[in-house]
Amino acid sequence: MKHLLSIHDLDRAAIERICDRAASFAEVGDREIKKVPALRGRTVLNLFYEASTRTRSSFELAAKRLSADVVNFAASGSSVEKGESLKDTVLTLSSHKPDAIVIRTPWAGSADLVSGWTDASIVNAGDGKREHPTQALLDVYTLRRRLGSLDGRRIWIVGDVLHSRVARSNILAFAKMGAQVTVCGPPTLLPRDIEDALPCAVSYTLAGIEEADVIYALRMQNERMHDSYVPSLREYAAQYQINARRLDPQQIVMHPGPVNRGVELSGEVVDSPQAVITMQVEAGVVVRMAVLYEVLAGSRAPQPPEVAPVPSTQQGVAS
Repeated sequence: MKHLLSIHDLDRAAIERICDRAASFAEVGDREIKKVPALRGRTVLNLFYEASTRTRSSFELAAKRLSADVVNFAASGSSVEKGESLKDTVLTLSSHKPDAIVIRTPWAGSADLVSGWTDASIVNAGDGKREHPTQALLDVYTLRRRLGSLDGRRIWIVGDVLHSRVARSNILAFAKMGAQVTVCGPPTLLPRDIEDALPCAVSYTLAGIEEADVIYALRMQNERMHDSYVPSLREYAAQYQINARRLDPQQIVMHPGPVNRGVELSGEVVDSPQAVITMQVEAGVVVRMAVLYEVLAGSRAPQPPEVAPVPSTQQGVAS
């Protein structure tokens, strides 16, 4: 696998392979020296045009634990502020010969474009409201640890699906793993005809959520909103907040972070044993280790050299 641009790039076997490899990397974090030499001599460039805590730090830790050299680039304080285009920035940084570029931008489709401007492997760390494939992979990894197989599991994704790249990648990934996905939210926060474009069902109320095995809450993506999509956060929370009254004891709660306590999730639910939000953050490092290994070493591991056949005349002498 040269790039990871979308969950569409992966079939179920590839998702399972990445999750299994992530599990094999999990013990590295418990070592006194938290490194393996898998990517020694490789360079990973983190190119972030948007603010990030979890994704950026986990990609940096992942690369360092694989012994790669890491260069972090933020748009603020760079030539981007002077008007430099994404393409020119990529071409400039590519002159340093990075082996992989991890990119996050506010523009949908940017990772695909960048993959055509450089020889480096590209990992999409979020492109606008289109996709966030490594978040989906770490969510699958987390659920496999907690539930085992996802076949037949019912997963509800509740909240601002319209502006969420996490929702799109997760719907695809969960469906590939055999889960039944339902998206839920006010009509203004659900993409029109989403059930035709993606493998999911739609609900405009929380009626029936008691049947879910997993509830995946999404925050309001205020940074992507230019209009008023709900009357108020208080009214939104009254209708769609996941709280102890609406949560059954056996259900699992997930969230990609950051959480807006008291809006999409009540504080007591965030802190409850049913919430696996901390597990998701922990999974971020090992899953991204597996992704970086996959694009830089896993599918392009050197093959043993072929041994030239001995000429027949020499075979006769030798015998």
